[in-house]
This record gives sequence, structure tokens and C-alpha cells, in this order.
Amino acid sequence: MLNPFPELLDLRFFAPTLIRLAAAGVLLFVAYYTWKRRKQIAETGFPIIGKVTWLAPVSAIFHAVLAFMLGAGYYTQIAAILGGLGAVKSFFLAKRYPALIPLSRPATVLLFFIFLSLLISGAGALAFDLPL
Repeated sequence: MLNPFPELLDLRFFAPTLIRLAAAGVLLFVAYYTWKRRKQIAETGFPIIGKVTWLAPVSAIFHAVLAFMLGAGYYTQIAAILGGLGAVKSFFLAKRYPALIPLSRPATVLLFFIFLSLLISGAGALAFDLPL
């Protein structure tokens, strides 16, 4: 079957860029949500570490740094690996700690596959990573 818009195939190098920017936006949302609820998270007891005040700021900074890395295209595949691990963690802990994880379980699955796609495809256009 013929492609109905063959001129758009010239822009296919921008597809990972759009995916990368969408994932960066989601991570910025998670960082903002975690930062706004840091007092509530500090009062939450966790099985091994108990109640800690440092967890929310560290989580917010982690997500903000990953969002910056993805947004700028800086070490995109490393950021995708770390983000994928975070998405797997969020999938299993979303129901137990809703104050810490703002995304639903289907959203974390979708985010995991976005990170997997970025790991395979690379950063795309407008990135600091060099295509090999």
C-alpha cells in the first residue's frame, strides 16, 4: 500500500525528538508533583527506611535531571535506562504509595515503552548525542 503522505517520511528523524520531549514533560510533571507533596511524603512510612525527609527532594531532583537530559538530548540512552528502571519501580509501587507516584499503572507501562523506544532509536534530531 502506498503511503498517503510520503513527504512526511523526510522528517522521520524528528520522531524520536517528539517522543523524547514528551517523556521529558512527563518527568517534569512527576518532579513537580513530588516536590509539592514533600511534606506528605515525609510523613509516609516505608518498610525498610521508615519515615525520611530526604526522599521527596531526592526523587524530585532525580526526575528533574532525567527530564533535562531527555529534553536536551544529553546522554539520552542512559537517561532512558534510568527512566525505564524508574517506570518499573513506579509500576509496582503506584498503589502502595500514591503520594510518591502520581502516575497510574497504565501510564507507567506506556512511559516504560517510551523509554524502551528511546533506548533503541536514540535521541533523534536537535540533541547533544551524536548519531552513530
